[in-house]
Amino acid sequence: MAGHASVLEDDSLLSRIDTSLLRLERLLALISGLAVFSLMVLAVISVGGRNAANMPLPGYVDWIEQAMPLIAFLGISYVQRDGGHIRMDILISRLHGRALWFFELVSVLLILLLMLALVWGSWSHFDRSFDWSAPMWSRDSSIDIGIPLWPAKLLAPVAFSVLSLRLVLQAWGYGRAFLLGLKNPVAVPLIQDTAAQAAAEAEQLDGAIGNPGNEPNGGQG
Repeated sequence: MAGHASVLEDDSLLSRIDTSLLRLERLLALISGLAVFSLMVLAVISVGGRNAANMPLPGYVDWIEQAMPLIAFLGISYVQRDGGHIRMDILISRLHGRALWFFELVSVLLILLLMLALVWGSWSHFDRSFDWSAPMWSRDSSIDIGIPLWPAKLLAPVAFSVLSLRLVLQAWGYGRAFLLGLKNPVAVPLIQDTAAQAAAEAEQLDGAIGNPGNEPNGGQG
């Protein structure tokens, strides 16, 4: 598994592109979180309507199916940026310097090849569903209330494309670190060991406790 990671920033072109893409990733992650909250609201409405008036929300399952791509795909690039995806790093965690950056670069390139294939396949899947001449531009719809399926199918290639851009940036960062022999490259997740995580958490805790702004009247009794 991956531990806690930090991503360094500076004034380089790579870092500026990284922070620009991060804003988009945060927006997509926010939309994904709102989708989760919306499903909770729909569940309350459906269950409440069923119990109170024997009238559950029409098309409840259809709306869940529409929201699944929002929940499953939109946040993956944001998590990739911070190195939060689960991975087996028994070997890589023992490497340092150029050897570490080389294996990270190879891993990212392999993932990128897979994601490009998924972008192509998911776009083809969306293209089969979308039709300008069809009602609501859709060749297929949900079973219960007839919601067009192409918006949900479009989310997959969009999210995978953003992830592909993130992987390109990380490949750039790892490649740059490998060629230049950098110790702490920018725009890539630097996995922290347990001691570093504990030190960072202790520093944050000390800062929160020692901040007078956290106490009433600026810390004065």
